Amino acid sequence: MATDISNMMSDNVLLIDFSYADQVAFDLTVNFERMLERRIPKADLAHWLDCVALDGGITPGENEIQAIFLYDKNKRISCFTPSDAEKDINGKAFKDNLGEFSMEAYPVAEGVTDMTEFYIETLRVLLNNEKIKNIILVPNAEKYGTSVCSMVKKDGKGKSITILAMQPQIGIGFNQQILGYSLMSALGIRGDEL
Repeated sequence: MATDISNMMSDNVLLIDFSYADQVAFDLTVNFERMLERRIPKADLAHWLDCVALDGGITPGENEIQAIFLYDKNKRISCFTPSDAEKDINGKAFKDNLGEFSMEAYPVAEGVTDMTEFYIETLRVLLNNEKIKNIILVPNAEKYGTSVCSMVKKDGKGKSITILAMQPQIGIGFNQQILGYSLMSALGIRGDEL
């Protein structure tokens, strides 16, 4: 019997290119270790998800938040803890003052698709799901080009959409935040150190 995916979605969904977020966290770690002259610990995944959710307009309460992680062939993410997408993240959940986060992790099917197409197709499913009200995106905007912003403009009506990227995004129909701020917080980099 076919499963109705619309019943599995929360009102709030985070769609994360986890390989990209890990690369940005690595770049920040290298740069800030030099600048601050101290070791930067791995990013606390739960703390980072809280920051991403807050950037996406989720306020404290009994929210259901679904975090979908897409990753490439390397299932171990080097700059986050926990770090194993299959063992430590997929199918796990945690609850805090923002609500309950349920996490799913999906690898790119090598030889069938690439991360860009996988992310775009997953986003298309989310945008077409009427149950979802709030979508928070962490795409590799530099690699994907304007495809995410174009799709959000075309199909995102009636939803609150936030894009977290390292560079400002051009387009309408979405809010945007700088990805580096949430990662810096999760990496334990304090504002008073800068």
